[in-house]
Amino acid sequence: MTDTSLTVSELNKIIKTLIDDEPLLNKVCVRGELSNYKMYPSGHHYFTLKDSESSLRCVMFKSSASKLRFRPESGMGVTAFGRVSVFPRDGAYQLYCSDLVPEGTGDLQIAYEQLKAKLAAEGLFDPAHKKPLPQYPEKIAIITSSAGAAVHDMIRILGRRWRSTKVILLPVRVQGVEAPAEIVGAIRYANRHKVADLIITGRGGGSIEDLWAFNDERVARAIYESELPVISAVGHEPDVTISDYVADVRASTPSNAAEIAVPDEAEIRELLDNMNIRQLQAVRKSIMRLSSRLDDLKSRRVLQDPMVYIESKRAELDFVQGKLIAAAEKLNSANRHRFVALASSLDAMSPLKVLSRGYTIATNNGSVVRSVNDADKGDRLSLRVIDGVINCTVEESEALSHE
Repeated sequence: MTDTSLTVSELNKIIKTLIDDEPLLNKVCVRGELSNYKMYPSGHHYFTLKDSESSLRCVMFKSSASKLRFRPESGMGVTAFGRVSVFPRDGAYQLYCSDLVPEGTGDLQIAYEQLKAKLAAEGLFDPAHKKPLPQYPEKIAIITSSAGAAVHDMIRILGRRWRSTKVILLPVRVQGVEAPAEIVGAIRYANRHKVADLIITGRGGGSIEDLWAFNDERVARAIYESELPVISAVGHEPDVTISDYVADVRASTPSNAAEIAVPDEAEIRELLDNMNIRQLQAVRKSIMRLSSRLDDLKSRRVLQDPMVYIESKRAELDFVQGKLIAAAEKLNSANRHRFVALASSLDAMSPLKVLSRGYTIATNNGSVVRSVNDADKGDRLSLRVIDGVINCTVEESEALSHE
């Protein structure tokens, strides 16, 4: 047994020195799967890198983690770069990670998909939030690099299509670390001071790294919060950035953005000319129709001799009057004949008519005598004849035989 003894701290320091002095462990590249990935408020990231048989504790300090362009998640396959050292307090070795690269897909693509999913979930791509573009903008703010070809193409096309529009250039860097902050600042400046009716922001095409400023979350949120409508014009047709999804309108190229932003003056002029021609044709047709109607009215006899109209109406009145008189006479004649017929029928049914033929009406105390049984011997009867009444006494009555 050795006479030399070490404390735990001393042993851990010796092991740390041995590992730190090993060149192979000072710059390692390790593949594995992320597990138990945690981000602390301090900004440091702690996780485990594992494969099917082993695991390795890892730490990434804030200075390195802040440079990541994607959000690491447990279960993600990565390649970790860094150095192996010992944490003296625990006596455990771990990988001090300086960078992480996703396996299979580049870190920028991973970051793009993650931010796209995050902002979509928050509703930043919702069509309901899109603002309509002004039909005839008086001022357009272009936020892009003043040195790029894109700005010259946009200014040229805007000047050709709609000369009355004033173009305001807010020059910014569109590539590099400083670019997102400058783009955000320009968007907010344009809104705060209302420098234009419409904003176009973008740049020409390039790699995903070249276009990355327009995949920055800060730029996306600035576009979403803009009160002025925004056209995103980044890259070429296949290039689609986060800004394209958030903007009110996405243009396939900067030149296309200029075409979308303003109408074509030549087309408007042609439209106005066609409308003017159609209007003149409509007026001529209306004048011809009215002129023809005027000629027709002028040729009418009523206008040439107004009394003709009066005489015509007077003749119509006489005709109607004659028809009314004829109808009234016909009605009176019919009523007269009906009256005569009814009077004849009534006269035929009159008792006086019967008396005139020699008949008599006998009454006994006001009741008509219809039978020999209605009068007894000694009854006084009243006999009504055509010209008066005869009073008599019944001496006897005799019933007639019906044989």
